[in-house]
Amino acid sequence: MCESIELVKVGIADLNIVKAPNLIRTSGLGSCVGLILFDKTNELAGLAHIMLPDSVLANKTNVNIAKYADTAIPELISRLIKAGARERNLQAKMAGGAQMFQFQTSSDLMRIGPRNVEAIKQQLRKYNIRLISEDVGGNSGRTIEFNPKSCELMIRTVNQGTKLI
Repeated sequence: MCESIELVKVGIADLNIVKAPNLIRTSGLGSCVGLILFDKTNELAGLAHIMLPDSVLANKTNVNIAKYADTAIPELISRLIKAGARERNLQAKMAGGAQMFQFQTSSDLMRIGPRNVEAIKQQLRKYNIRLISEDVGGNSGRTIEFNPKSCELMIRTVNQGTKLI
């Protein structure tokens, strides 16, 4: 019997979950960060394509929770638990957070990639989720694909090829 594998695509400022043997992918990661939360035992994984560090300045009437680190991570945890993951089993991998443009100003506001990475790490600490590996920074875009069966994160970086973490 041949098991068909579905590839679930996550858009920008979006999130979703999968169960093995299915795979999950996002592309267009520049300053955005692709965060994978996974439960190896139950072969479940979630991916959030996070654009900004926090929702404090967001329009409160119509917040896209997948867009911000402080709202996407709790939602991803909730969806994984509803699907059968155990919170204590959750681990994380992430990629992205590049500094895509060089600015003349040293304003922290323009450092979106590094700010996204730090905000995500802060949320992971808050929920006691261990960050297993990361491929962040630089100035190149990335596409990532996660396999919840092998727990491998494939990262394709512009002009730098493909690697697994």
